Amino acid sequence: MKKYVLHFHEIDKADLPYAGGKGANLGEMTKAGLPVPPGFCVSTFAYRKFIQNNKEIDRLFDQLDSLKADELERTRLLGKQIRAHMGAMPVPEDIRSAILTAFEQTGSDKAYAVRSSATAEDLPTASFAGQQDTFLNVRGQDQLLKAVQNCWASLFTDRAITYRVKNGFDHRSVFLAVVVQEMVFPDVSGIMFTADPITGRRKTISIDASFGLGEALVSGVVSADLYQVREGEIIKKQISTKEAAIWSKPEGGTVTKKLPPEKQALQALPDDRICELAKLGQKIETHYGMEQDVEWAFKGGRFYILQSRPITSLYPVPAFSDDRLHVLINFGYIQMMTDPMKPLGISVISRIPDFLKQNPADPSIVHEAGGRAFADITGALSIKFVRKRVLKVLNGMDQLMASAVSEVVKRGHADYPPARVSGKFKAAKQLAPIMIPVAFKAACNLLIKDPGKAEKRARSFIDHTVKETEEKLSRTSGAETIRLIRGELDKMIPGVVLKVAVYVLTGMIAAIFLEKKLKNKVGDEQSAALLSRLYKSLPHNVTTEMGLALGDLSDQARRHPEVVRYLRKADSSNFAGGLEKVAGGAEFKQALDRFLEQYGMRCVGEIDITKRRWSEDPVQLAPSILSNIQTAAAGDHRKKFKQAEREAEQAGREIISQFRFLEKRQAARLVRVYRSLMGMREHHKFALVKLLFLYKKAILKEAGSLVEKGVLTCEADVFYLTMEEIITLLEDRDIESVQALLTERKKQHQRNQKLKSPRVMTSEGEVVTGKLHNLKSPEGALAGTPVSAGVIEGKARVITRPEEAKLNPGEILVAPYTDPGWTPLFTSAVGLITEVGGMMTHGSVVAREYGIPAVVGIDKATDIIKDGAYIRVDGTNGFVQILEKDAGKS
Repeated sequence: MKKYVLHFHEIDKADLPYAGGKGANLGEMTKAGLPVPPGFCVSTFAYRKFIQNNKEIDRLFDQLDSLKADELERTRLLGKQIRAHMGAMPVPEDIRSAILTAFEQTGSDKAYAVRSSATAEDLPTASFAGQQDTFLNVRGQDQLLKAVQNCWASLFTDRAITYRVKNGFDHRSVFLAVVVQEMVFPDVSGIMFTADPITGRRKTISIDASFGLGEALVSGVVSADLYQVREGEIIKKQISTKEAAIWSKPEGGTVTKKLPPEKQALQALPDDRICELAKLGQKIETHYGMEQDVEWAFKGGRFYILQSRPITSLYPVPAFSDDRLHVLINFGYIQMMTDPMKPLGISVISRIPDFLKQNPADPSIVHEAGGRAFADITGALSIKFVRKRVLKVLNGMDQLMASAVSEVVKRGHADYPPARVSGKFKAAKQLAPIMIPVAFKAACNLLIKDPGKAEKRARSFIDHTVKETEEKLSRTSGAETIRLIRGELDKMIPGVVLKVAVYVLTGMIAAIFLEKKLKNKVGDEQSAALLSRLYKSLPHNVTTEMGLALGDLSDQARRHPEVVRYLRKADSSNFAGGLEKVAGGAEFKQALDRFLEQYGMRCVGEIDITKRRWSEDPVQLAPSILSNIQTAAAGDHRKKFKQAEREAEQAGREIISQFRFLEKRQAARLVRVYRSLMGMREHHKFALVKLLFLYKKAILKEAGSLVEKGVLTCEADVFYLTMEEIITLLEDRDIESVQALLTERKKQHQRNQKLKSPRVMTSEGEVVTGKLHNLKSPEGALAGTPVSAGVIEGKARVITRPEEAKLNPGEILVAPYTDPGWTPLFTSAVGLITEVGGMMTHGSVVAREYGIPAVVGIDKATDIIKDGAYIRVDGTNGFVQILEKDAGKS
């Protein structure tokens, strides 16, 4: 279709390479019978011919290739040079003739809107809207030709260049068509979103409207009316004061005029027209099969659609087979891993709660959206008894998440119907075989059994389970290996996790009883102080033990300056081989191997089976080792732990001394149970991670066989497949275009990394954020959840990836989240701030054990708090104050 000009009726969405995003959409809507003003496109062939064989353009493009997104001044100068050069270039005669012929056919006496239409624009995955220029009320041949040429040049505005650099689009691969569309001079115009762009709620149509041309809204000249329509009814009307409007000029161009006072506060669209426009929006969304951002105009009693594009800012929503409102919580916020997972990671996570399913055909409790795993807790929330406990558990994990779920529940039965009695009975029947034995064991541990032997029993059980699983996997191959893993995952929680977690559950019960008794004796404040000390240096915490072991490894490294220098510049390629070549490297490597033998299955985001483990990539540990060397003296980590242990023992004696006679004996028992079992809170996850690593190695072994057959290019490709798809391939059943599938999933994973995933959302796509109510937070402070008492001041060190960490003495760690993979940094930090978390999440527990003040659940903390800022962390009252915004980086 090598034509320089294409009329709207000639093109549709398949012609995006020739007509660009806007042009293809206008053609698509024209063919669909939507009320689109007529017009034509100057195709990308015209643009390509315009710039071809131009040595100066080629030279300038070469310079664009080396641009970085933060090089603003260089971008400005380059863009200016390109636009000036393109503005001075003559338009080839055959292109000029084609444009003017189409102009005559459409109506040379009319006014037109001339808009840029890029080939990488208005796509489902990226919107280049507003990156190029628009020219309104264009009249006559000269204005038209100049506007087309200016549109071509606008492909190289500063914002367009920067947008392409940030989103990885090749400047040479983005071509420009130009839309020439008959102007509508509307009485009212605006923008319509077929989903609420703020909350993300689907089926809620949001309309902005103002008088005159819609450019008044886009350019910020006027505040628009806001109308929202849901199921044919107007649910919200917000009438603004519209002081001005943009109108056309007879000679061409536009002018901004002030509206008379009596018109400024008028509703721009009457109610019946609002509902009519909403129906039109639904029709457009149905045609495209996705939510749309629509530009519209109203003139002479009818609506015109000027443009429609996908809403790319909406977070994706899982599909459900029923119409019931489902409440979804982000599993990543609970497990402190908000990064997206690859398909295999989601596939594995999805199997773990399947033990709750009575029928294998029932839908999974876990759903994928945007590369994250969301748990559907609708059933649990519909039962009052369960709901209270779910909210309490969530509150301990992340207060914002608990607040958001509570907000959905409080909306009432119209939106959120309770379960029927039969449903409640079914849920109780499902949970009883699990919960009754757990409750019985917890009671025995609390009242009868020796808590000092619990850790040994748990460790023995974990070791036996790991060894047994290893033996099972060694006896299988091919698809049977994946089926075995799938079956093991199904029984992971009742078979492994709960048998270990029952110990920490007992410890938590002991903590509740002890706190209640202590408050009655000494009051809230003294009780909190004593329990805070009692929590320090808990025995048997596998994650704390790992941190201490890493401190020992750091001490080993500090003895050898060459090793330290090597760690500063080491990378993943031949890490071990390079280490053995430096003085002291062989000795350090022996210590490293011992550490990895115990903890090599761990890493950041370890619940995701596709993440590289420390044993697979030991260089990940280098920043933590270097931070330990820089921030502490040799042996300090052990001394601090021992000192905190002595403080805890003293606190235990002080607590017991508050009671008399029989109460003293009860208190002593509770203190002993508390100290013996609370440290075991990481055991069940440690067991899970050990098993996941076995599964990963087994899956990679089978992936190797698929590489040998030529099905996969490399073993890591298996991470982009589900377990079911791996079984299909191992059974020599084809997955059509497997390489194309892998390519698309890799691209999707990259797109998912750019998404900010919500804590809580509904099946309608509504993102529910929740609110923290902290009455003790002073004005201007950042409010969060207090999780480890104390106040500390120091420099903020903002770290988003622990493998890139550089902590200095006296610095406060500011992170998006922390899981066990972050633990090595805790020995270096003097305070902790995270965006995610609650009282019982990993970072909070470790902070209390280490005795460092911590505040969690501060949304966007890593954006608001600048690296190097001098801040105060109040871990007692739950807030952070920025004392100096720029204290300088070190």
